[in-house]
Amino acid sequence: MAELTAVVLAFLKAIGKYRWYAVIISWVVAIIGWAVVYKLPNDYQASARVYVDTQSILKPLLSGMTSMPNLDQQVVFMRRTLISRPNVERVMRMVDLDVKATNAKDHEKLVDELIEKIKILGTERDDIYTITYNNPNPKLGKDVVQSLLTIFVEGSFGGKKQDSEKAVQFIEDQIKGYEQKLTAAETALKDFKIRNMGMLPKSGGDYSGKISDLADLLNQAKLELLEAEQGRNAIKRQITGDEPAPVVSADAVDNNDVNPELASRIAAINKQLDALRLQYTEAHPDIVASKRLLASLEAQKSAEAKKRKKSGDPGANYSPMLQQMNVALSVAEARVASLRARVDEYSSRMARIRSSSAEAPEVEAQLAQLNRDYQVNQSNYQKLLERRETAKLSGDLSSATDMLTFRVIDPPTVPLTPAGPNRPRLFSLVFAGALIAGLAVALLLSQIRPTFLSQASLRDVTGIPILGSIGMNWTNEQKVKRRGRLYAMGAAVFALFGAYGAVMAAILIRPSL
Repeated sequence: MAELTAVVLAFLKAIGKYRWYAVIISWVVAIIGWAVVYKLPNDYQASARVYVDTQSILKPLLSGMTSMPNLDQQVVFMRRTLISRPNVERVMRMVDLDVKATNAKDHEKLVDELIEKIKILGTERDDIYTITYNNPNPKLGKDVVQSLLTIFVEGSFGGKKQDSEKAVQFIEDQIKGYEQKLTAAETALKDFKIRNMGMLPKSGGDYSGKISDLADLLNQAKLELLEAEQGRNAIKRQITGDEPAPVVSADAVDNNDVNPELASRIAAINKQLDALRLQYTEAHPDIVASKRLLASLEAQKSAEAKKRKKSGDPGANYSPMLQQMNVALSVAEARVASLRARVDEYSSRMARIRSSSAEAPEVEAQLAQLNRDYQVNQSNYQKLLERRETAKLSGDLSSATDMLTFRVIDPPTVPLTPAGPNRPRLFSLVFAGALIAGLAVALLLSQIRPTFLSQASLRDVTGIPILGSIGMNWTNEQKVKRRGRLYAMGAAVFALFGAYGAVMAAILIRPSL
């Protein structure tokens, strides 16, 4: 500790020997430094604060109807790309900074300066963003911040709207392609049905099912024909006497006094014809045969009516029992004829179907392929139509101002007080640097021109024993001069500190200096 103290005292004595050099250097450095700091241009900070509202009432209302844009991600992307080179160049054009660049090098320099000085502060949690820009020209700084704010707001809708329009255009092109495919498929299906009109299966059926249904109908018709023929033959045997005839009551005899046979047969045929019309059309073989038989009976009735008028005895040639049996026989014959026509028709249909047994499966397979292709194209076409409406709604939703609302909390402003440079801090640093420079110069001179300030230092350097030392005997005149130099030294140091205090007071009173 004693050695350290001795070293420090030695250095202080060495500096004290060249104290005037230290004071002069300090004054020179301080004056030059303060002048440079004073000449620094004022730096004004323009700023604006904006709130981005991503909580829209349209989100829950349109959820599920369309794809909802990720507004938070969109805002983060806009914030990170706001200071991109294209946007900065756009800002330069908006504030006419590009006219100052005479060549490509100056233009790149201006772009780099803007990118460096523009700051965007804020967090995604609060959705409040602050845009700042520092420039010596306050009007230019305000214009730059206003331009950035405009780009920030406009960029929230333009990109998303453009993406939506591209998606809609792509879907429109696909829809046109599928419309052509649907038209071609419909034409092919129509031509195929025209070429194979009689061989196409019914809806929900196929070739084997068609043969099975027709076979069931044919067997049923054959069974009914056999039953009708058996009933007709039984009536014939009764008429010829091979079988006993049924007993006819007295009431039935009384009711058939006037031409009962034709009336009963006509009534039975009309009843049968009404029943057939409920099942078949007028062109059906059973209805045609029944109409033909009814017309024959009506003609016979008219002829017999004329004969009865001539003879005057309408029931002379017929017994009531025989008339009843003849009516039953006529009805049975009509049913047998209609059933035979039905069996013949089913048999011809079966023959036609079996004759086309080799072609029918192939026709069905081709029809199934055509229907499958048409249904696939139609399904894709309908999906594209739905997607197009969804894309349009998504684009309208993305560009809607209600989805993403920008609220300017603080418009672009520039305070009257400059944000920089921090002159009090710089003046203090200059003052401290001046003091250090003065001490460093004095110390350097003491090392360049060393002197022995004590007996110990002389003994340590030379290694010669020191017998004694002689003190300086100052005269009165020398003492006065020495005291004057000390006062001048103190005044110079005090004046340096006073100048520093005056400069700091002036800056604090008028910060815009």
